[in-house]
Amino acid sequence: MPQQVLRLAVVGVRYPPANRWATGQTRPVAVMADVPALEPGAPMTRQDGAETVYLGDFALVLHSGETRHYIDNLQAQQPSVWVAMIGDTVQLLTVDPYEGEALAGDVERVVEALPMPPQTMARLQQFVADHHVEETFYKRKRKPATSPDDPRAPRVLSDDEKWVQSRGRAGHPGGKAR
Repeated sequence: MPQQVLRLAVVGVRYPPANRWATGQTRPVAVMADVPALEPGAPMTRQDGAETVYLGDFALVLHSGETRHYIDNLQAQQPSVWVAMIGDTVQLLTVDPYEGEALAGDVERVVEALPMPPQTMARLQQFVADHHVEETFYKRKRKPATSPDDPRAPRVLSDDEKWVQSRGRAGHPGGKAR
């Protein structure tokens, strides 16, 4: 299965604790296609106690089997990159909207859908153009549970058939002859 790896830079904002018992929090706020020459954790700006920091560059892995999901993302009003963090650590980047939604179900994880950079959007569109295969939907035809062509027994037995099959089994309430 073909795949492609893109490197994206993530910028976050560190907020100070709200009180003396709380801890500070870091949230992702931007994704950049161009990786700056900064060390991860390097401060970028400070304003009102909040500090913008460079969180590092991370791999965004594109898989050819998920191109239908990428198309859904590209057709959205705002194509996004989902950044998942636990604490101050970036865990995962994805452009699959359904994976992003699933990641958001974990209460310990901070997941943000950030605007996709134009260069990343162009590379994603090219990946989809190169690897997408349209799958046609075939509705399964169901057969009735009982038919002359089906050798299986009917699912519901008549009362006479139930008593005939259960006679002779010890311990079974229907095992007595009437």
